Amino acid sequence: MSVDPQLQGLVVAIYEIGCFLGALLTFVMGERFGRRRMIMFGMVVLSVGAAIQTASYGVPELIVGRIIAGVGNGFSTATVPVYHSETSKAQDRGRAVCIELAINIAGVCTAYWLDYGMSFVKTSTVQWRFPLSFQIFFAIVTFVMMSFLPESPRWLVAQGREAEAMDVLQRLDISTLPNTKSLNMLNAEQEFQVIKETIEEERKLANGKPVWRDILTNGKERHFQRAVLGFGIQFMQQLSGINLITYYAPVIFQKSVGLSRSTSLLLAGFNGLAYFVSSLVPIPLIERVGRRPLMLIGVGGQAICMAILAAMTVTIGDKTKGIVATAMLFLFNFFFSVGSLAIPWLYPAEINSTRTRMHGAAIATGSNWIFTFLVVQITPICVQNLGYKTYVMFAIFNFSFIFLTYLYYPETKGLQLEAVNELFEDTQRWAIGPVNTKKYIDAVKTHVDDSPGYLGTPQDEKSDIMEKTSSA
Repeated sequence: MSVDPQLQGLVVAIYEIGCFLGALLTFVMGERFGRRRMIMFGMVVLSVGAAIQTASYGVPELIVGRIIAGVGNGFSTATVPVYHSETSKAQDRGRAVCIELAINIAGVCTAYWLDYGMSFVKTSTVQWRFPLSFQIFFAIVTFVMMSFLPESPRWLVAQGREAEAMDVLQRLDISTLPNTKSLNMLNAEQEFQVIKETIEEERKLANGKPVWRDILTNGKERHFQRAVLGFGIQFMQQLSGINLITYYAPVIFQKSVGLSRSTSLLLAGFNGLAYFVSSLVPIPLIERVGRRPLMLIGVGGQAICMAILAAMTVTIGDKTKGIVATAMLFLFNFFFSVGSLAIPWLYPAEINSTRTRMHGAAIATGSNWIFTFLVVQITPICVQNLGYKTYVMFAIFNFSFIFLTYLYYPETKGLQLEAVNELFEDTQRWAIGPVNTKKYIDAVKTHVDDSPGYLGTPQDEKSDIMEKTSSA
């Protein structure tokens, strides 16, 4: 059956509009409800949307269901990286988010193979209803698991719930384990002190201003710059061309490479499997090599792959060129997994202050989804009308991202979240990418040792705090 490419693009891309709306709502209500509740609420809304899609008997119902499911996904995608960053140690933060995105890609891989399997069901609406309903299973699993996890200690301190925050930090404290002593980690008491003092300092500097005014003005803390960097890194992720491949891999294999529908679906499944395996690569590297080198390797490799893909698809039907083009799709996913998959979700949560973190992450997530909508909406039209020139366009984008990444994105490897504030306050300029950030790694530890704060308070006051914590 022939499908109108404009309608196909709209039905697929409208989901991203829902995600964008969810991110905007998270900007407004995320800080009020907390990290756990926003994620759990997102799973409920997503399930409702999935149920509507499954039960739909026409395009209008399908579109409404996709928008609602998207809103729920927008809640969770704006919140989960923040939750991960605020509950992880500096030495583990990058790995945690890389594992999160690897699991995400396992879902993409599952969807590819599910689509391939259901393609053999020719005479029933189960062919598309079952895949749409299957997402509810993962929403339920996420909801149940979140009910057993603690709230972010940084959010708890910001809400004045210090005893609860201290309890969570103690439960998360791994600084006393034998294999972590050499890492010079802050213990729970030290981390509590740093978080509390940082939040108090941020409130003094804010002087009663609403958060949105902080984000729209640079000032000493450079909140606007941080928000722009978060927006930009998600913008670069989407204009790399990844969703050209993720959403339309079978279409590309058919129309650009010239393969049959069955072979295209099968290759898309193997591409998804390779994508998942590639997403495991940065897990051991991100805290050793750092964010910047992986990002630069990623966008450089993506640019080369898109350029070769364009050259190989100028004409369709040549078997050798078809094999090379297919290899470039697989290789593109590898480079994307290494440098552009997890870091754009991690980075906004790392660079924003505690006061603006949820809002900055929501802006970045909104950027992700609105540009995903753009790419997914225009892709089938571009592939049909422009052919290989579509890949030329994305190659140019990726080459330009090399320079943007090098100039404007500083390294955050090993930095305590509270130390990132010092990085931006010290530099006071936009082109801070090449800045050496090693001196900030021990800045928080030094601050703790010299501080008259929690560790310097009289023992009776310290006991007071601990007593409140143990009774909470």
